[in-house]
Parts: sequence; structure tokens; C-alpha cells
Amino acid sequence: MARTSSKTNSKTHKNETILRQPAEVKYRQELDYLASIDKGAKPFSWKLSPHMVRTFLLGSTPSQKLDCSIEPKWYGDSAIAERAIVTLASDRGLLLIGDPGTGKSWLAELLAAAICDNSTHVVQGTAGTTEDQIKYSWNVAMVISAGQSQESLIPSPIMTAMQNGTIGRFEELTRCTSDVQDALISILSEKYISIPELKSDNVVFAQPGFNTIATANSRDRGVNDLSSALKRRFNFVHMPVITNKKQEKEIILFRTQELMKRHGFEVDIPPTLLDVLIQTFADLREASNSATSDDQRLESALSTAEQIGVLEDAILHSRYFGNTSLEPAILARSLVGTLVRRLPEDVSVINQFWHATVERRSEEEKGEWKDFLQGGKEAMGLIR
Repeated sequence: MARTSSKTNSKTHKNETILRQPAEVKYRQELDYLASIDKGAKPFSWKLSPHMVRTFLLGSTPSQKLDCSIEPKWYGDSAIAERAIVTLASDRGLLLIGDPGTGKSWLAELLAAAICDNSTHVVQGTAGTTEDQIKYSWNVAMVISAGQSQESLIPSPIMTAMQNGTIGRFEELTRCTSDVQDALISILSEKYISIPELKSDNVVFAQPGFNTIATANSRDRGVNDLSSALKRRFNFVHMPVITNKKQEKEIILFRTQELMKRHGFEVDIPPTLLDVLIQTFADLREASNSATSDDQRLESALSTAEQIGVLEDAILHSRYFGNTSLEPAILARSLVGTLVRRLPEDVSVINQFWHATVERRSEEEKGEWKDFLQGGKEAMGLIR
């Protein structure tokens, strides 16, 4: 790996105590190494060339002949990653849209970390998000004592990104009301924010390298649809639900092992149990697709992220209250406990699924499926 300065090492050591490190801290050594060997052209003030950003996301290949292997961090179609990177080098913003749990926020964070070494300029969209959170607000105490000035102005994460020429992120854009969404239009098109309260120095212009990554939940369409004017300022990149079992397994293993490292231990996940989890979710999705009403579907999105949550819950339960090794019955209890959210609808849906699909697989494939079947029945018995 490329050497890092003592200042960087000190910063990295300090951030080891953070519960969840930003991508630019977590993958500091990889980013520094890629920057040290990067000979490609860089748009604006980018830290890495588009080719190296792609390598950071998808991992290195033998043909690149790198001294240090770069592990993949995002598992998906390379065309999606390339379109996202190219969009951020253009004049348009990037909108990642897809079902919950398809990795939109993770991809946005990795892109921002690789491009500008800072993924923390984030606005979280909610029904209560205001225009001030997108543009700027004021330090009330300073305004009362000395009036409105540059010193009393509090820039939003998006304004800070504009001033620094970095990437601003906007999570769950469609959760915000239409008037709040429209505050982005002038930022994306004109690349500046006016501050009419100030008499001078009252315009903040975006520096080269500024762009915006927004995410939107495709299940939220109709909540607060984007206006046509705002849609024109974005390139849409649709994030598909992962259905390839090999790819899904890689994602689950990667993310679960990372989560376990937070707890200070490593875990070996039995391949047969992981297959049971992945197959169960595949069967649940098939049942959901064939259902004729919402009452016959689980409220959960049945995404890869849900599987990671189920597996993490089961591993921790086994670690603290079991025999340390992951067991089929505990995995089943975690799955039922995670997916049942509505009472009694979800209980009815998963009960029917368990006594039909899971019971059939238990009879046909036996092995881990028998204990998995029994663990699920016991879990449902507790929540009826």
C-alpha cells in the first residue's frame, strides 16, 4: 500500500472508535493507493479519475496488474456504475432510484468518497425537511446581537458542497414536499444560491467539481412525485433488485462480515445455511409476485438488505445466547421476527408460506431445512 502521512494515520486511528466510519475513512489506504498510481485524466477537482473510481467500486482485475488488490465494495452491473460516474462528470445531477435495500445509499456514499474524499455532505429527506436544510439558515443569537451577516449564516450540506466543489447527497428525495424539492432546481441548473438577506457578497457560486447525488424509493412514487422541471436536471439510474443468487451471496457475506467487525469478532457463516436464507427469500418474492392483494404480501421489501439484517440478528443471537455457531432454528426465528411487521396480516402471510413452501422444502431437501422449519413455527407461535 502507499504510505500515508503521520497526520493521516493519526486521523485514521482517531476514527477507529467511530461506530460507523464514512467510506473515505474506512477505505483510506485503498483511496490513497489508487490516487498514487492514477495517471488518468480527472474531471474538475476529482481526487480519482473515472477509471479509478470504477476500480474502487467494483474491485481490481488481474489485467490491471496492481501491486495491491482492490476488493469490490459494490456488487452490481458495471454499466450502472459507469453511467453513474459519467453523470457526475456532466452538468446533470444523479438520481439513484429503486426498491428499498437495493444499495442506493451505499453506492452514493462510495461515489462521493472516491470522487471528492468526503461523503458526509448529506441532507436526509423527510416530510419535515425544509428549504433551509437545502440552502441555508441563520444563527439566531448572532443575528439578534449583530444582524445578518456571513458570520451568522449557517450553510446547508449542499451549500457547503457547492463552496468546496464536492459532491452533495440528498437521501430520499421523494419524501420531501414539492416546494422543498423545487429548491434544488436553481441549484442544479444555475449552480448558485442567492442570499437576499445580505446586501453584499450575497451569492454563493458552485466551485468546479460540485454535483448532487439523490436517492429515491421507487415504492414512494405518488407520495411526492418529482416535477418535470426537476426530473430534467437529473440523469436517472435505476437500481434493480438483485436476483442472481451468486451475486446476492457475495453481497450478504461482504456486508455481514463488515457488520460483525464492529462487534469485534469474525464469524464463519455455514454455506448451507446461507443457501437456505437466500432460497427462502427467493420463494417469498415469488409468492409476493403471485399475490393478488396487498394483504397477501409481506410489508417488507424482501431485499438483499433485509437478508443482511436477518443474518446479523441471527449471528448476534447465536453469539450471545446460543452455542456461538449459527443454527437453522435461530436463523428462522430471526427471519420471522424481522419480516412480521403488521399484525395480523403479516403473520397470516408468513404462516401460510411456512406451512406450504418451507414445509415442502423440508420434506424434499431435509438437512438444515428441518430445524429451520421448526424454528419458524416456534417463532410464529409466540406472536400470534
